[in-house]
Amino acid sequence: MVSCQAVANGTTQPRRADTDDKRKLIDSVDCFIFDCDGVIWRGDSVIDGVPETLDMLRAMGKRLVFVTNNSTKSRAGYLGKFTGLGLNVNAEEIYSSSYAAAAYLESIDFKKKVYVIGESGILEELDLKGIQHLGGPEDAEKVVALKKGEYMEHDEDVGAVVVGFDRHINYYKIQYATLCIRENPGCLFIATNMDAVTHLTDAQEWAGNGSMVGAIAGSTKREPITVGKPAEFMLDNIAKTFGLKRQQICMVGDRLDTDILFGKNGGLTTCLVLSGVTDEETLLSPENSVHPDYYMSQLSELLAVKEAAKVAA
Repeated sequence: MVSCQAVANGTTQPRRADTDDKRKLIDSVDCFIFDCDGVIWRGDSVIDGVPETLDMLRAMGKRLVFVTNNSTKSRAGYLGKFTGLGLNVNAEEIYSSSYAAAAYLESIDFKKKVYVIGESGILEELDLKGIQHLGGPEDAEKVVALKKGEYMEHDEDVGAVVVGFDRHINYYKIQYATLCIRENPGCLFIATNMDAVTHLTDAQEWAGNGSMVGAIAGSTKREPITVGKPAEFMLDNIAKTFGLKRQQICMVGDRLDTDILFGKNGGLTTCLVLSGVTDEETLLSPENSVHPDYYMSQLSELLAVKEAAKVAA
């Protein structure tokens, strides 16, 4: 199935999918998992041709699941974004890393409190699972004076620190999380994702959650449990939730180190689109070892299959 071409040193490198490749891709899977930023939208703008492509795949009987490592919104929040952008998506088709964090804690029968570095999406998903939490947006304005003898108290009942993207991260939050992880016995350190950069607007890349997680990893000398792409937990939970076998699924994304690695590690068919983070030069670079099964400029190239069928008819 892999659409690659041989090169002089005996290795292979990806090549652009032609119409036959796209037809084979669609015919070979029952479900498409789509990353959102860089695949479906950039910032607050839908990428050209995406609505028509999703409609075509639905008409062909394909199951669609939308996965994002961005934890700032809950699934309900993302449904509002999809609807606001004119996209016909159901709430049960959305899987965010904020939900993954809550689902992970539920899966281990977590009973203590969670300290959150992150935004409202994580808190909303924890509430839906009945998990107690503190921190998050309410700590955005807290300041550490570092005056003589200053000592920060922390809740000893915190059994996990969840770190998601946080536009209002500050020294108070970093110190509070550090105290919980270092001083509360058995306290978990959970990252919604480790993305280095992300498309928060359609104008440029912005520092991602990896920078927030890195601050806590640096102060605690601990590596986090990651629940978002490319972690195994997210894929396993998606497959169970939607009743899917892995050979039925194609992962479509714009990142090699999260989306494509997520798919390849999980035994999925993979398709890279160049409408987001990864450009063709990076993909074809000799230094890159993560090769998708297929790649194309953007998701709407799949519409070529529909046009070819019209011509054939």
